[in-house]
Amino acid sequence: MASPTGPRITRALQHRNFRLFFGGQSVSLVGTWITRVAMSWLVYRLTGSVLLLGLAGFSGQIPMLFITPFAGVLVDRMDRRKILLLTQGASLAQSALLAVLTFTNVITVTQIIWLQVVQGVVNSFDTPARQAFVSEMVEDRRDLPNAIALNSSMVNGSRIIGPSIGGLLIAAFGEGWCFAIDAISYLAVIASLVAMRVDRRPRDGAAQMHLLDELHHGWKYVLQSVPIRSALVLVAIVSAAGTPYTVLMPAIAADVMHGGANTLGLLMTATGVGAFTAALYLAQRETVVGLGRIIMYGTLVFGAGLVAFSMTTSLWMACAVLAISGWGFMVHLAATNTILQTIVEERLRGRVMSFYTMAFFGTVPIGSLLGGIVADRFGAPITVRLSGLVCLAGGAWFSHQLPAVRAGVRSIYLERGIITVPAVDTGAKTL
Repeated sequence: MASPTGPRITRALQHRNFRLFFGGQSVSLVGTWITRVAMSWLVYRLTGSVLLLGLAGFSGQIPMLFITPFAGVLVDRMDRRKILLLTQGASLAQSALLAVLTFTNVITVTQIIWLQVVQGVVNSFDTPARQAFVSEMVEDRRDLPNAIALNSSMVNGSRIIGPSIGGLLIAAFGEGWCFAIDAISYLAVIASLVAMRVDRRPRDGAAQMHLLDELHHGWKYVLQSVPIRSALVLVAIVSAAGTPYTVLMPAIAADVMHGGANTLGLLMTATGVGAFTAALYLAQRETVVGLGRIIMYGTLVFGAGLVAFSMTTSLWMACAVLAISGWGFMVHLAATNTILQTIVEERLRGRVMSFYTMAFFGTVPIGSLLGGIVADRFGAPITVRLSGLVCLAGGAWFSHQLPAVRAGVRSIYLERGIITVPAVDTGAKTL
């Protein structure tokens, strides 16, 4: 068990397996963000259609809405590292195929959409497995919130670097090289997984149940837990309404900011800077106390930022507002992840994180498709403004739920010794 006396902001890196994962994923995620920029730009370059941008986003994530809950059962049953090795290998093959099709100039939007569907199926297994695997990589549960925050900082650090590199590569060499570099980057995370030493997880009797019975058990557990249920509903609202603005970013970069691929990379990088700052802020926190309020404030900041972004035509003002929006979004998302990971029962971790994945990624395609339809009729800025208003409404709803969420989380934290009862228990707020 690692010592808790290490540097506060990096203490989870004392765990060898997490350190390997952090290094491998840091390389791979840069490639992932390079591909995301290239994919969006390629679709818009080929079609000039915001509707097809929305359709491409829809096709890449709609499988997660239906497959992820079943994948969560398998994540609880099977070796999570083996699942990740398979999904990362499949993602490598998909990026390599994209590169070949682009280099040979035979790529079409139809091919992109079908490859996005395949990647969505892969991600349906990869994301809940990766989320649940964090608890196996960090032996000391006191370091788990820090590991989650560092994981978020890694994702958003790559979000800063990846789009900038992607924009430069597209401008200099074209989209094909972006896909090729992404394919190569998957080798880093595959190597880190192979190098890990992970103890076999104990199996409980639930592993012998029928898959649908296990799924129903996990769903019932989520519905009966006020903190988990409320957190997942808010994630679904923010993801469906808020994140589709990224799908419309190529249209905003070209039509509102009058720029090209470099402008798109700059806008996405600005969002990443804010998100990275938020992740570092959460990483240096020593306690989970107060995260409920942070979730609420983060949601409100994100919604207000989107409204402001929709009203500016200045590139530098847009970057500043996107940094603030990115901060709010990441604070909301990472704090929610931390609460879920600290209160969920271990035997249900895969299923709960699959529902989290479904709420986060599974609702995005619906928002992407609706966003594309609305933008096609009313324009991208108005669509982003409406998205921000919905997020503001979601934050207001969660503030109303917060007392009940606090009560539910407090009882679990007391039971697990995460917080202690003072000599005179005043019922102080833990969230």
